[in-house]
Amino acid sequence: MGKKKNKKLPKLGLLYLDYVLRFFDKSNFKGWPEKIEVVTYHWKNDKARFIKEVKRKKIDILIGNVPATAYETFREIARELPHVQFVPSLDTQFSNKSKENVTRFCWKYDIPIPKTHIFYDRPKGHEFLKTTKYPKIVKKSYGPSNYGGYFVHKVDSEKEAVDLFATKKYHPMYLQDFVPMAADVRVMLIGHKPVCAFWRRPPEGEWLTNTSQGGSMDYQDVPVELLELAVKVSKAAKAEYWACDVAVGVDGKYRILECATAFAAFPYIRDWIGQYLMWKFSDGRFKKPNIPLYNWEELSKIDSSLLRTMRHIAFGKYSPSYDGAYFMNKAAAKDEQTTLFDLDERFPMINSKDTKNEEWPSEKWNYQDKFALKNIKSMQVENDQALKDSDESALNAEDLSDEDMAAFLSSAKGFGKKKAAAALETHGKEEIMNMLENEPKSLLDIKGIKEKTMKKMVEAWSTFKQIMKGVPPSN
Repeated sequence: MGKKKNKKLPKLGLLYLDYVLRFFDKSNFKGWPEKIEVVTYHWKNDKARFIKEVKRKKIDILIGNVPATAYETFREIARELPHVQFVPSLDTQFSNKSKENVTRFCWKYDIPIPKTHIFYDRPKGHEFLKTTKYPKIVKKSYGPSNYGGYFVHKVDSEKEAVDLFATKKYHPMYLQDFVPMAADVRVMLIGHKPVCAFWRRPPEGEWLTNTSQGGSMDYQDVPVELLELAVKVSKAAKAEYWACDVAVGVDGKYRILECATAFAAFPYIRDWIGQYLMWKFSDGRFKKPNIPLYNWEELSKIDSSLLRTMRHIAFGKYSPSYDGAYFMNKAAAKDEQTTLFDLDERFPMINSKDTKNEEWPSEKWNYQDKFALKNIKSMQVENDQALKDSDESALNAEDLSDEDMAAFLSSAKGFGKKKAAAALETHGKEEIMNMLENEPKSLLDIKGIKEKTMKKMVEAWSTFKQIMKGVPPSN
């Protein structure tokens, strides 16, 4: 043990990006004895400066999620920092970039998904729309996260599909067979072990399960077989931490809908990830967190407003006692012969694989830039200027969440999270967007915004719009 204490620990760094909500902060790594550095990427022409800062701070491991619009830039950055380990790796984050990438990842590893069709060639896509069977699900592949199901559409005919693509200009044309769902389940994993899972069920007669669309959620009796699928997906991605959305069809089959390292999580789950990473990178100097399977059934009994404030939750190791015996002898769902203790042993938290080889190199897999719609004449749609304006400039209220707007506002120097939250509560997202677009001086009516802050926000707004529309600002 003495040797482990004396062993030099790697220098950790946290990756932040302007306008992007932070997944981790230093408090998630409670007890790490060395200084944890922070580096922030500022978009546009910041790549060279960012690389220099990482080198100057002698960071060994850079921890943080990369948004879709910065993914290819960080592929380049990672190649120029070969001695820096990115966590999660850029290969693991491949699925963060787009729904198309999720599909290609699932195809490679024989992971069940709804039958999916992807077209970069517009004419071929329209030919498919003429002959395919309906209904179909159309999704926006690139851009901001799918808050509330706003970028998922059900089309019941060729005309509906053609009209949708003409209006939305989604590229590529990404369609899936409509699979009637009883519900879907979000599973979060750390070290390939499920640490939280919950059902999302659509309202009667509807198909979207998002709670913002009237869906309901609960944490009880998630099937073991579904958890096993989530573990398989996490291992295929070589993910330190991971989340899957698993559709439960009315046919009883499980299919992956989404998977990524970027997901909403309670603070205590981010603490668990921090503890896991501390164990992983300290050669056992820090203990691996003990997180019993189905812990979420008990924690879910606590009001969610309180769960959002709870930190550093810990579980003791099982040892025989009256209440411990009661818990561990409790039969697992649908299997009276298997106890929760048995299942916990069946789903161990393990060290994720690290690799230096690129599994998803951009030269091969960056379809978005290789086959950009506006650059290929055979794929152009009518009114190309309208397409350019629609895809790269205009931003609708449904294109971003309150959390996105809060991240944008709080990124302005001197205007922190509390002021951003107060501004949103008083004025609302749509009104603030209108101020930024059409009446910038009215921002001065918001408490805490002075002339200098207002000018900075207006300057930053054009870059922020590009990010949210899925158009990467120049390096």
